[in-house]
Amino acid sequence: MVKNPGDTDYCLGVVGAGSMGQGIVQVALQGGVTVILHDARDGGAEAGREAVFARLDRLVEKGKFSDSELIAAKDNLVAANGLGDFAKCDAVVEAIFEDLEVKQSLFAKLEEIVSEDCLLASNTSSILIASIARTCRNRARIAGLHFFNPVPLMRLVEVIRGPETGAETVDALCKLGKRLGRTPVVAKDAPGFLVNHGGRAYTTEGMRLLHENVASPAGIDAIMRDCCGFRMGPCELMDLTGVDVNYPVTQIIYEGYDHDPRLKTSFPHRALLAAGNLGRKTGAGNFRYDDKGKRTDTASGDFVSDIDPAKRVFLPESDSSLKNLVEELGPEILAVDNGDCPILVALTGEDCSTYAHRTGVDFRRLVGVDMLFARERVTLMQSPGADHTVLASFAGALSASGRKVTAIADSPGFVAQRMCAMVANLGCEMAQIGLAAPAEIDLAMKLGLGYPLGPLELAESMGADTALTILTNIQQITGEDRYRPSLWLKRRAMLGLPMYTSAGNT
Repeated sequence: MVKNPGDTDYCLGVVGAGSMGQGIVQVALQGGVTVILHDARDGGAEAGREAVFARLDRLVEKGKFSDSELIAAKDNLVAANGLGDFAKCDAVVEAIFEDLEVKQSLFAKLEEIVSEDCLLASNTSSILIASIARTCRNRARIAGLHFFNPVPLMRLVEVIRGPETGAETVDALCKLGKRLGRTPVVAKDAPGFLVNHGGRAYTTEGMRLLHENVASPAGIDAIMRDCCGFRMGPCELMDLTGVDVNYPVTQIIYEGYDHDPRLKTSFPHRALLAAGNLGRKTGAGNFRYDDKGKRTDTASGDFVSDIDPAKRVFLPESDSSLKNLVEELGPEILAVDNGDCPILVALTGEDCSTYAHRTGVDFRRLVGVDMLFARERVTLMQSPGADHTVLASFAGALSASGRKVTAIADSPGFVAQRMCAMVANLGCEMAQIGLAAPAEIDLAMKLGLGYPLGPLELAESMGADTALTILTNIQQITGEDRYRPSLWLKRRAMLGLPMYTSAGNT
């Protein structure tokens, strides 16, 4: 019978004393769990133990851990002399490097040592649990327990249910995750699991925008921060995690899902890797950094107008949000186009070229305004061949009101609409294929990636019909299945249902 992780004498084994292993050990000790740590390197377990103790000492200095808790934690950690010391463990978590054959060999050895009731979990982020369990005798007790780095700061842990993982195993690992102070989410065994899969849309669409020369890295990031509430834009996030990390993960997931174009990255991503511009760690990526990782370039993404603010504008379509904005700014709204003033239009998933072709308005004076994501920053765009001074005159009116402006090249869905629709669509597809319950998907994205809203919440916030319109328009304009709407999103938009509505077979 699987032991209750809440028992006071619960014993956890950890294989691998690198940064992830150390983090798992630390949160286990803080949860009052007895831990046995093993590392294949000579002296590796002892070095890992001392590193964990040093971090716990600093917590005491900061008043976040008491002296008595520190003494108990140090008493609860043992550096193993070999795998044989795991015989008394109630669960063992593997946190070694990503090599399938090495992991399979380790699990085979552990099965010969631990009791039949001992759970065996892998912290892998890229290898299917089914592959690891394939050579095991008792596959029901094999699962994934995927922590995020740095473990003590990241509250999420993914409990990965392999094809033959038992319900008792999943339940016990969820309880163990809670005892370790993490929030567990249960996910199906699949490439990238939840967070690494769901996070692809944000960075890959950022790279696509760069590839199309729609905006600069600074401009894309500024829009996503100021207009959409993300803590970091996709370009600075990529620099933080490291191109040498996020590019291979992207390729693994893209290939794992049989080259679904919705998961495909673009050439600027590979170009950074080829040049060795990996982000903060190398001093250069999408941006430049000093040796302490502080950004040194001054690009802001702001458009600064040197043209007098527009005094008159024409709105060819009735859009209350755009009309209210113009009235606030002060320009006169003409009832009839005078052939000279800016023509303003709020577009949803379209670009200026398509709109001008569809309606016959003068593309030279047409300015697209993203009213769906107009906050303290407003995104403007024009078609090729347009009069730049027209955009600058309206940008001047926006700047005079205290708003920031980012001007971009013609793009169906601007920047924010494209990015947010892609994030929402990928989350919906994850729900469609049953990777996890919709609420668990949203929770994982918020805890694991710091998203302001989960992807299904984002679709709900945008309006499912609006998100569908954006994707449908972009797909039609570009001809790319990259923007193919998920059936989960499409069905709920057509029927007017909430995004959390079940698939109908549960």
